[in-house]
Amino acid sequence: MRATEAPTDGPLTGLLVVGIEQAVAAPMATRHLADLGARVIKIERPGGDFARGYDRTVHGLSSHFVWLNRGKESVELDLKSAEGAATLERLLARADVVVQNLAPAAAQRLGVDAEALVARYPTLVACDISGYGAGGPYSDRKAYDLLIQCEAGLVSVTGTPDEPVKAGISVADIAAGTYAYSGVLAALHQRRRTGRGQVLEVSMLEALGEWMGYPYFFARYGGSAPARAGASHSTIAPYGPVPVGSGETVNVGLQNEREWERFCAVVLRRPELADDPRFAGNAARVAHRAELDALIAEVFAGLDLVELRRRLETAGIAFAQQRDMAEFAEHPQLAARDRWREVATEAGPVQALLPPVTAPWAARMGAVPAAGEHTAAVLAWLASDPAEGSGAGSPAGGTGSTMAAGGDGAGRDGGSGHG
Repeated sequence: MRATEAPTDGPLTGLLVVGIEQAVAAPMATRHLADLGARVIKIERPGGDFARGYDRTVHGLSSHFVWLNRGKESVELDLKSAEGAATLERLLARADVVVQNLAPAAAQRLGVDAEALVARYPTLVACDISGYGAGGPYSDRKAYDLLIQCEAGLVSVTGTPDEPVKAGISVADIAAGTYAYSGVLAALHQRRRTGRGQVLEVSMLEALGEWMGYPYFFARYGGSAPARAGASHSTIAPYGPVPVGSGETVNVGLQNEREWERFCAVVLRRPELADDPRFAGNAARVAHRAELDALIAEVFAGLDLVELRRRLETAGIAFAQQRDMAEFAEHPQLAARDRWREVATEAGPVQALLPPVTAPWAARMGAVPAAGEHTAAVLAWLASDPAEGSGAGSPAGGTGSTMAAGGDGAGRDGGSGHG
């Protein structure tokens, strides 16, 4: 028995969202819109979004899919068929927003790229998400998260001195989806003033490139890239993980000389280290990092977590316990702030975090849809409301619709946003 979704009235209530989407990037954008109250109709190819098959870890469902698709209505359409294309067009005529991450050629063949959509529906906010953006020598390349992490240089600055590594989550997809989401909100705000829609484009490379600002500026104007330092910081010391005698790992972070002096006196109980020439200033501490790390590790190894925490808090030093995912799920801060909610799925309820923005409205933590669960209901709605152009096709906007990428070519032509 699936849990009943409590009605909410969010800031995007009244927007119709049609989603042609797959994998991570576009579903990330549209899920945030759904959380804010928009009606999101997710268009899936026959058989469903291929992200449904990534794993079976959440009561038999995919962890990626459960994470990114709550609060949506799933409609299966064969967009290569005349019937599927006609149904999609009827939804587009009512839509306020379309977000799609098909392969560029597939989107253009179907006429669902942003430029073509806004030409047909002038008040539509349409957003294309791709790997590399339109134009240029990479525009037709398949783009998966690992590949974009490599192209953006993230892998080159992540890992240990001996081994570059990718980030453990789909950061390129997440970045692209987040910028698509913010771009859509900005375009909707502009539409309220002008009555006109917008053509939006987000590339995964450029989205992740924005996040690479620090290493880019450091390398371009400093002469060399930041060194890979594992979980430590390449240009600040002490800053990183240290094992504790009771078995935990604690990460500490110091930002200035005042903190360094307190750290030496209160935490290490070696105040003379503050005046040691090897550690006089951050640059010297980075240069002598191995010696510094050994001194800190020796002290921490003789303490349990309770005593170390007491010393760090007394000194006013920033620190964090290194937690695994099971410990994160039981994090006392999230529990104290009541941040977990139950979300319904076809396989039973799951616990999910509220969206990170705390606001006066309640987030709509809707159910995760089964593949094609709402096809019949949406088709019946279209049949009962035959008037076209009530949404994006009219200057006043409409009941709202946000489309996310997916549909034709999702498995054959490739696409972007694959985690």
